[in-house]
Amino acid sequence: MGTQESNEETSGTGRRALLGAAVLGAGGAVLGTAGPARADTARHGGGGVKSLPRPTIIGHRGASGYRPEHTFGSYQLALDLGADIVEAGDLVPTKDGHLVCRHEPEIGGTTDVADHPEFAGRKTTKLLDGVSTTGWFAEDFTLAELKTLRAVERIPANRPHNTLYDGRWEIPTFEEVLRWQDEQTRKRGKQVWIYPELKHPTYFRKQGLPLEERVAKLLHRHRKDRRTSPVILQSFEPTSIQRLHRLVDNPLVVLLSSADSRPWDFVETGDPRTVADLVEPAGLREIASYAQGIGPTLDLVVPRDAQGNLTRPTTLVRDAHKVGLILHPYTMRNENPFLPTNFRKGTDADAYGDVFGAYQAYFATGIDGVFTDQPDTGLLARQDFNG
Repeated sequence: MGTQESNEETSGTGRRALLGAAVLGAGGAVLGTAGPARADTARHGGGGVKSLPRPTIIGHRGASGYRPEHTFGSYQLALDLGADIVEAGDLVPTKDGHLVCRHEPEIGGTTDVADHPEFAGRKTTKLLDGVSTTGWFAEDFTLAELKTLRAVERIPANRPHNTLYDGRWEIPTFEEVLRWQDEQTRKRGKQVWIYPELKHPTYFRKQGLPLEERVAKLLHRHRKDRRTSPVILQSFEPTSIQRLHRLVDNPLVVLLSSADSRPWDFVETGDPRTVADLVEPAGLREIASYAQGIGPTLDLVVPRDAQGNLTRPTTLVRDAHKVGLILHPYTMRNENPFLPTNFRKGTDADAYGDVFGAYQAYFATGIDGVFTDQPDTGLLARQDFNG
């Protein structure tokens, strides 16, 4: 999930055929020795997204409130804490075309690359979706080179305890995540769901590293490209989701940033619409023609006033549900700086506020789920809400 922070029933045959029979034939059964019924449930996610508990608790980049994000340590803990879905993968490509899991292409803030003198010369400045960004970029490294790095805590001022785990885990690939998903499904005896995001697809397509086709190819290979597959795909760029709609049958979600922002693909193509236009009934109907859900900021569901306090909910939940879209807003975090002002306790940057109160306010709007850095807190909040 970035910090920019339909009920369509179609056959998968046409879309899957786009990548060719050779891709479809790759890979074996997902669960190996499991019985037929159980294998089908694990491979296809049972009843699809509608089978998930509501409100669905989604581990944001794993259990990133407790471990460095996008590591197997974070993903594993999210499952151990009971998350319904793990956001395993903000996907960016390597120089040699592999997909890896990093919050952004710039990896200086989430790895120890700055401590590797052999990579000092790779530091550079690039224009990333119109923003001048200086650091080290995943697309300038081969997978073998990235595997020499280790993950570190991205926001140590808010999560000093997480720095204990700096250097413990390497950068996972998306294919490793898909295998991990199968392994955890077998070990736990229930289907594990993942929710990868395609990061900056227009940026990477212009570099000759298109994301959608790479994601689709891996999902085909692992037979996780169906409407009921336990893999939900998301992106901040609507045209990326439209492209995925033609390639795979997975549940698709359009991420929505602040109301006055424009998706970067709209900027590149000259589409004048903003997120405010997309959350109008006409915009939601259009999204529902190719996606099953939206991932809005929490502020699009319940705005904050000038002091940062929650105000009255918008009509977004009602309007989205009216056209058949689910809503998975982002992101709930326990620490004070991330909470609405009227739910904070004290001023310490790493202290917890009244996050349970905030959850109740958001759940009361009728959202279908929420991304959270602390899945255990979200599950307790859901228990309180559902009585």
